[in-house]
Amino acid sequence: MLRPFQVLGIQQIAIGATDKKRLHTLWVDMLGLEVTGTYRSESENVEEDICAIGAGAFKVEVDLMQPLDPDKKPAVQNTPLNHVGLWIDDLPTAVEWLTGQGVRFAPGGIRKGASGFDVCFLHPKSNEEFPIAGEGVLIELVQAPPDVVKAFSQLAHPGQSR
Repeated sequence: MLRPFQVLGIQQIAIGATDKKRLHTLWVDMLGLEVTGTYRSESENVEEDICAIGAGAFKVEVDLMQPLDPDKKPAVQNTPLNHVGLWIDDLPTAVEWLTGQGVRFAPGGIRKGASGFDVCFLHPKSNEEFPIAGEGVLIELVQAPPDVVKAFSQLAHPGQSR
């Protein structure tokens, strides 16, 4: 099947808990990840530390999240592996094509994410109208900036530039 976009690589994983201090102890204190930013959103019921593994175009975020109110939704602490983010070379084209194929998206459409990139989410559960979904996993599609698209292209096709 020919698709008009590419999934380039992992952009992030997001891990939730009722108290991100415990996550911080493991990921930052024990494993040595660097906290590169923070994000807070009332509408998304989340407070998170944005950490990093790797560098440059191949940097992967590890977002350590806790709910602002554990009794409200979305419940970012359930499940602990909250979502996986994938770099996409052409997000609007991907959303249009995937929707046409019957993929279910979560409400909210394309919008700015915690790291400033355009994002949208594939719904974890399918329905009758949209029979394809994450099968229990929330998947974030993230618009890759030009340098990331170029780096992945060069990795896939050494010696060629895009």
